[in-house]
Amino acid sequence: MKCFFREKRNYHVEARQVRDVRNARVKELEIRFLYYEECPSHEETLERLRKVLKEERIEADIEVVKVETDEQAKKLRFPGSPTILVNGHDIDPPSKPEYGLSCRAYQLEDGRISPLPSVSMIRRGVRAAVDKNLKRG
Repeated sequence: MKCFFREKRNYHVEARQVRDVRNARVKELEIRFLYYEECPSHEETLERLRKVLKEERIEADIEVVKVETDEQAKKLRFPGSPTILVNGHDIDPPSKPEYGLSCRAYQLEDGRISPLPSVSMIRRGVRAAVDKNLKRG
């Protein structure tokens, strides 16, 4: 998996060193997008994920996994479609997960329920993974 963080190159030497450390850690970012084809929200969610990565200037391969059976859903611990995992962590972990072929509902920041995670929810999940990688370094 290839991913890295792009930044402007007109920094002082010290800033370059910090950026190099950050690049090394961001390369460890793993993104999995799991979906069930019967749920219509997966295509827009994948576009939102790509948008966030572009805006955050992170180039990452996204492993897209089509979940087709209940057995596969249970094995993958799939709480519903769509699901975004960053470094193995759900961007919005369900409080009482039930694994199977189903459409997922997300509670948005304003309390509404949506079949799609918000852009800010996706961004928080990606940033949390990047920050965690940086702290490990």
